[in-house]
Amino acid sequence: MIFINPKTDYAFKKIFGSSESKEILISFLNALIYEGHPTIQDLEIINPNLPPKLEGLKDTYLDVKAKLSDGTLVIIEMQVLNVQSFGKRVLYNAAKTYAFQLEAAQGYRLLKPVIALTITDFEMFPNSPEFISRFVFKEVNKNFIYPENNLDLVFVELPKFTKGQEELETLADKWVYFMKNARSMTSVPETMDSIPEIHEAFNIANQAKLSREEVEDLDRREQFIYDQQGAIIKAVQDGIEQGIEQGMREKAIEIARQLLSQLDNAMISQVTGLSVEDVQNLRSTNS
Repeated sequence: MIFINPKTDYAFKKIFGSSESKEILISFLNALIYEGHPTIQDLEIINPNLPPKLEGLKDTYLDVKAKLSDGTLVIIEMQVLNVQSFGKRVLYNAAKTYAFQLEAAQGYRLLKPVIALTITDFEMFPNSPEFISRFVFKEVNKNFIYPENNLDLVFVELPKFTKGQEELETLADKWVYFMKNARSMTSVPETMDSIPEIHEAFNIANQAKLSREEVEDLDRREQFIYDQQGAIIKAVQDGIEQGIEQGMREKAIEIARQLLSQLDNAMISQVTGLSVEDVQNLRSTNS
C-alpha cells in the first residue's frame, strides 16, 4: 500500500477534516490535547476559514476547525515550512477566532474557550526536549492560571519525536508516528491497526482510493514543499561556499542569523557548518 503524506495541507484536511473524519478527529484531539483521556465525546467539524469582518484585517486560513459539545472551539494547523513570524501567526489566529465568536451587542459571557493545536515539521522550541508543549496564561511570580484562561496553545513538534514502532506506548505516540511516517509506510503496524480511528485514518490515506487527478494534485503540493525547502538550503550552501572561499566565518554567521526565523538549530548547523551551540548562542543574542 502507498499512503498520502498527512503533513501536506490537502491530505491533512482529507484525513482529519472531511465528513467521515469525526471519530478520527476526536481520537486525535484526545491524544494530543488530553493525554489520551476520552475528554472529548462529540464535536462538529466546521468551515475552517475565517474571512475578515473588518476592512484591512487579515484572512485566517486553517486546516481544520471543530466545535466541541461544550462550545469550545479547536483550530488545527499543520505547518511544514518554518516561515517568518509563524509563532505570531498562531497567536493571531487563536485571538481572532476567540474575538469573532461575538456578534454586535452580544455579551462577553457568551465567549467560549479556543484551543489552537499546531503541528510543525520543524522545531519551534529548541530549549525543550518535549515534542508536545502547551501554553496558557499564568501569573508570572506565583504561577497560578488566569481565571478566564480561554486561549490555549498546543504545539506538536514532529522532529522531536524519535520513537520507533516497537516503542509506541500511548495514543499520542501512535498518532504522532502516523503523522511523521505514514508516507514512507507500506502496511499498517498491528499495534496501530487495533485502534479503530487510526485504522480508518490509514484507510482514508490509502492512495489507491484517490482519483488520478487527486494523486497528481497531491504530488504537486508535496513537490512544492520539497522545492521550497531545497531552495532555502541551496541558497545557504551557495553562500557558505562563497564564505569558505573568502576564508570568512563571519559569512556563515551572517547567513545563520538570516535563517534563525526559518529553520531549527540542527538544520542551520547542517547547512552552515557552524556548531549547534554556535547557532543557539546566535539565537540567544538575537532574542
